[in-house]
This record gives sequence, C-alpha cells and structure tokens, in this order.
Amino acid sequence: MSLLIKGADLLGAGRQDLLISDGVIIEIGSLKVAGMRTVDQTIDANGLVALPGLVDLHTHLREPGREDAETIASGSAAAAIGGFTAILAMANTTPVTDTAEAAERILDLGRLSGLVDVQPVGAVTKGLAGEELAELGLMARSRARVRVFSDDGRCVADARVMRRALEYIRAFGGVVSEHAQDPKLADHKACCHEGELSGRLGLPGWPSVAEEVIVARDVMLARHTGSRVHIAHVSTAGSVEILRWAKTQGIAVTSEVTPHHLMLTTDLLAGYDPTFKVNPPLRPIEDVEALRGALADGTIDAVATDHAPHARHDKEHTFDNAAFGMLGLETALSVISDVMVGSDRLDWAGVAQVMSVRPARIAGLAGHGRPIAVGEPANLTLVDPSAVVTVDREASVSLSRNNPWHGRRLTGAVQATLLRGVPTVLKGALV
Repeated sequence: MSLLIKGADLLGAGRQDLLISDGVIIEIGSLKVAGMRTVDQTIDANGLVALPGLVDLHTHLREPGREDAETIASGSAAAAIGGFTAILAMANTTPVTDTAEAAERILDLGRLSGLVDVQPVGAVTKGLAGEELAELGLMARSRARVRVFSDDGRCVADARVMRRALEYIRAFGGVVSEHAQDPKLADHKACCHEGELSGRLGLPGWPSVAEEVIVARDVMLARHTGSRVHIAHVSTAGSVEILRWAKTQGIAVTSEVTPHHLMLTTDLLAGYDPTFKVNPPLRPIEDVEALRGALADGTIDAVATDHAPHARHDKEHTFDNAAFGMLGLETALSVISDVMVGSDRLDWAGVAQVMSVRPARIAGLAGHGRPIAVGEPANLTLVDPSAVVTVDREASVSLSRNNPWHGRRLTGAVQATLLRGVPTVLKGALV
C-alpha cells in the first residue's frame, strides 16, 4: 500500500509531504505525485502536526480474566483513537502474566486486533505474590521478547526479592517497573492523599512518604546491582527530588507520570466521586506543579496513561470500597497538549520525546519512537493542535466508563494514527 500525507508540520521542519510505501517512509518534501506516480490513499494534513506514533508504557487491558471491563481488542481500539501505535499490557490479569506461555498469548491476541502493537509486561514474581521470581528469563527468550517486568498494582516490597530481580534482568537488558508503595505505610485501604482533606473526609490516608521510601530504596538497589529500574506513575514532589539526585549520580533509573497526576488534584475527592479514586492517589497542587516541572526538564522521562478500566459494578460504590483506577488512553494526548503545551512547558517536539521516543527506548521497542525520516517505519500520529474537544464518556470505545475527563474541554486532538503505514484512525474515528 502507498499513502501520501500532504502538508504535515514536521516538528519545526515546516510543512512537508510524506510518501509511504509498504509501511516505510520513502520520500519527504514538497512532492508532486500527479504524473509521476500513483498512490492508493492521500491524507490532507494541512494544519496538523506529525508525531512518531505514541507509545504507552502502562496499560491495563484486563484480558484474560476481566473481559467485562476491557479486552485486548477494545483496549487496542482506545489506544489507536488516542494516537498510540504501541502499548505495554500490564501483568496483573487472571491468570497473571508470569510465564512465557501467558506472555505469548497476550502477544498473539494483540496481533489479532491489528490496531496497535501490544507488548506484554511480565510479572516480577509468581502470582504477584512478591515472594518467588517469575519466569523472567523464559519470558525474555519467548516470542514475546519481554523486557519490562512489573507487579504493578502491588509493590515488590521485599528488598531481597527486588535485588534478585534486578540482578537477573541485567543479563538481557531488562527493566523492572516498580509500583512504589510501601504496604506498611499505605496498605490496601489507603485511598486518599494523607493530609487535612483525608482527615476531614474520614478516608484512610496514603502518605507521600509511602512512595518516596520505595523510590529511594530502588534507586540505591539499581546503583548496587548496575541494573535498570523504572518508577511507575510518580506522584509526589519528594519522589521527583530523589529521581533528580539519582540522575546526577548516573544511576540507571527512569520514570513516568500519568496525565491525571499532571492535571487533577486531591480536592476533587471532596464530593466522594469514586471516578477520582486512583492509586497512587491524586495529590495537592504543590505535587502537581513539581511533576509538571520534572517532566519539562527531563527528570521524569515519559508520560504513561495507567489506563485502568473497571466495570460499573466494581467502580460505582462508596469511595472507600470502589476499585482504584481511571481511563486514560483516548484522552492522554489532549491532556498533555492542554497542560504542557498550552503552558509552554513543552513544545510538540518535546511531546514526541515524552510520549513516543523515550517510552519506546525504555521498553526496547525498536520499531517505535523513531525519527520521521526516510527509511523509517511509518508509525505516525497526526494531531490538530487547535482542536477543542469536550470529553464524553459515552463516546468512548473502551468497554468501561470510569472517565475522569467527562465534560472537560481540552485543546488538541488526534486526527489520524498510522501503524506501519496503514491508517487505523482517520478524522478522529476508527477506520
């Protein structure tokens, strides 16, 4: 298939045309196709910004086990709508992705959708129990080529287990993505940032230090083992300071921040709306400002959605009994556009770095996060930076409706997504 993208803004290179054939960019410039060659399809990209296809390091697809909340197919559709060409599927499914066979099953189901590349994340420990290492080497050598391992939803609380995991994955260039939550400081009942508001609302508090002590421990373990650690969904100013110090020391640590932790604050919990119950919890504006600054200056490497769909019978409860998590795939780019580009903290080249280039590098996805250049795979996202969208949860292609952005007006919207030169989304809708 051949495809011509006309007049896209190539991140500071001005408006250019892109000619794609067999999934690869073959020409860039002011291309006059008529009389020279024919193309199968043309996309008018006037006014649109071209980004390398977005990559999400942190997606919950719920399959197998909770197909009432999401499936790999429906989650892949949500990802494509959001401009993603690759997503990493977290391991906390039923059964857990803690074997090579389970990882290959996720890979195969992702390929059936054909909308995004679904890369399985392997569990660090068997059954996410935090006690015995999972089949790390077998998953790494399987067809799925697992490189990211995480017990997300649970912290690897035992320092000896975490050390062994880091030592093991070093041999094949893996990385452990840590859900930083000391269970002795913030147990499973903790559901609100610990502070004046949690006391006033009578909700169990989740103190910032519960995250920060694990971040500090894992940074030091990474230095000790010479291995790589990735901190998932950073949420506090204290964690930012630890990460900033670690990077000055040359420690192999990377981290991510979610769109919701960059925009939403703990005061939204005053109405006890379980839509806003998430782990780690929403934090005060001081933490939010620290996260925005850290993403802008490179202390935090990437944006990751932590897309966490839930069936209504799990989410529509009293706040303390509702499930943790929010939807995020379809709205992530718009939130980052609003919060970071709209405030001049990032330009669109910076967005490409934090939502594509660095996530792909962290995950070891060779075909994603690549420059928009001749000879590169045509994994692309076209964005209308001036579009104003009002989020409607009922319009989501996800199976769940726990959408914290419902009713909000956001600036910037995905218009097209291409996976290896094949459009999966055009004019904001699935093809």
